[in-house]
Amino acid sequence: MRYTDAISVPSSEVVNKTLRNTYGLLALTLLFSAFTAGVSMALNLPHPGIIITLVGFYGLLFLTHKFQNSAIGLLCVFALTGFMGLTLGPILNAYLSIQGGASMIMSALGITGLSFLGLSAYALISKKDFSFLGGFITVGFFVLVFAIIAGFFIQMPALQLFISAGFALFSGAVILLQTSQIVRGGETNYITAAVTLYVSIYNMFLSILSIMGMSSDD
Repeated sequence: MRYTDAISVPSSEVVNKTLRNTYGLLALTLLFSAFTAGVSMALNLPHPGIIITLVGFYGLLFLTHKFQNSAIGLLCVFALTGFMGLTLGPILNAYLSIQGGASMIMSALGITGLSFLGLSAYALISKKDFSFLGGFITVGFFVLVFAIIAGFFIQMPALQLFISAGFALFSGAVILLQTSQIVRGGETNYITAAVTLYVSIYNMFLSILSIMGMSSDD
């Protein structure tokens, strides 16, 4: 994803093609991720842990960007989203084990879906330039990383709530910016665009689910 201040206005044909390919690939990756999450839940696989998760995520993300202009890039996309689905399964099983967990999962899914549709529709219809969010996203990323590191040493519910709410807002900003980049010609590669949107949806869902989970005594 590229943050630029000056973006040339592309032809409607280029924009429409990028949008179709991006949302088509996004839909497929979400379905595949849901499938691998379901397999992980059915087999009751343990969570791989934070280190393996981060190495797998950033490693596959690097490969996706490296091969973004080839068919190998598509394979990397599905490898990445499938892997993230596998890591999601154990988390969902943990929520299902508490009272009202299924309801929390469905509510988080609904809120995430509506939020994504609303933000995307606003960016598409308004065609506004959201490049000004680039600075907020950069600063927000480092603030959240610092907060996560602090969270390992300071066990405070308020800090965990801040991190979850921060990630939800961060993901919403990325969705607005990425969609704007497509509409205004700053992003024409549907592979990187789809991955950016997928990661934003994934993080937003987990953040909302985490906030709901904090209201449970379990």
